[in-house]
Amino acid sequence: MSEQDFSALSTTKSIQLSHGGGGQEMNKLIKGLFFKAFDNAILRSEEDAAVLTLEGKTAFTTDSFTVSPLFFAGGNIGKLAIAGTVNDLAMMGAQPQYLSCSVIIEEGFEIGKLKTIVDSMANELSISGAKIVCGDTKVVPKGCADGIFINTTGVGKIIQSGISVRNLADGDAIIVSRDVGRHGAAILMAREGLTLESELISDCNTLWPAVEALIAAGLDIHAMRDATRGGLSAVLNEWAQASDVGINLVEDDVPVSEEVRGLCELYGFEPFDLANEGTFIIALPQAQAQKALEVLEAFAACENAAVIGSVNNDHAGRVILTSGWGSRRYLDLPQGELLPRIC
Repeated sequence: MSEQDFSALSTTKSIQLSHGGGGQEMNKLIKGLFFKAFDNAILRSEEDAAVLTLEGKTAFTTDSFTVSPLFFAGGNIGKLAIAGTVNDLAMMGAQPQYLSCSVIIEEGFEIGKLKTIVDSMANELSISGAKIVCGDTKVVPKGCADGIFINTTGVGKIIQSGISVRNLADGDAIIVSRDVGRHGAAILMAREGLTLESELISDCNTLWPAVEALIAAGLDIHAMRDATRGGLSAVLNEWAQASDVGINLVEDDVPVSEEVRGLCELYGFEPFDLANEGTFIIALPQAQAQKALEVLEAFAACENAAVIGSVNNDHAGRVILTSGWGSRRYLDLPQGELLPRIC
């Protein structure tokens, strides 16, 4: 959107209740900002519902985003909303195709910040090729929301079937795509106003290009999951219980950045419990693990990809963590809410 288009959006610098009233101001907001950023033929039709053409098996997901703060190192709520929904589709072996986008905006929210959020959404969409084809905008009185909330729903075409939390098999290798805990740590830093000598940013990122490459390589992927709320610990425990298998995790093999490790020591957190927004876990036959690593390492965000454990038929439904000292303990599901509103 050009500066001229943007200045014509509204004579005010912040969202007013009239921007949700269905009149001229709302029309300027939707046409001057959202339609320009997300432009495509389906959206331009302006029907009450988008008309889609779907072929074969389709994945369908939805998520709402209320992250606080709205802007953090490595992203913002808009980038997070697109990446989060696209990643959920990708984890089912589905090529992201169409998204809806609904926003609830608080009266008084700066239009300049809204433009930044919407532009970041458009940029993130371009990575997967998905399109926003329908949406909704609501404006609520000041004090009734915290700036802006976003809901995105997505559908995608299943490219590789059989990827499921229930399909882990004895002998599978467990692979993580990169170092863990970055998003949770970045949100913690933003809230606490912490500064570090080396820059720590969220891993917030669209995962479809890496997943597409894994599928193209002909790998027999049994399960994939992006390690969001609850982090690595939640994913592995869910898998162990759903597939009724045991999972052995080697602590020293899990990549954790020094910044994340330091924050965890400072606050008493477990890096395996912290949220991620651009990190995923894979289970596949051990014989294919090296090939999977070679595919992932072609992507800058996956240069720390590593085999971190394996599946066996012992201690079904539990995850066993082996420390660097050789001791073993259960890695349980996280308890309580470590960091609310991380996505």
